[in-house]
Amino acid sequence: MAEENQVISCHTVEDWTEQFEKGKESKKLVVVDFMASRCGACRSIALVLAEFAKKTPTVIFLKVDVEELKTVFEEWALEELPAFLFLKEGKLVDKVVGAKKEEVQLTIAKHAGTVVA
Repeated sequence: MAEENQVISCHTVEDWTEQFEKGKESKKLVVVDFMASRCGACRSIALVLAEFAKKTPTVIFLKVDVEELKTVFEEWALEELPAFLFLKEGKLVDKVVGAKKEEVQLTIAKHAGTVVA
């Protein structure tokens, strides 16, 4: 589906489930970007996330468009966009709401033990 060093888009519930399970089994940090194509802040932070993905191969980056996968968005009880979930072994370890580059960067470093430049 996709390779390391890039953000993996989940377009179906099956895509999401497959990537979620892969992340759980890998024991790596998984960063999930919940976004909407109509959201300007979501589009701008997506470019930043793509850069983070290139620099941190030890982290899995997933993107979920809430307009395509509203049920997944609702499963995590999210209300605002963009929203970033940080998962380890399938469990939520942190969350950042809003296009907050520095906060996302620090949260990746905190949970992955990796500094994102």
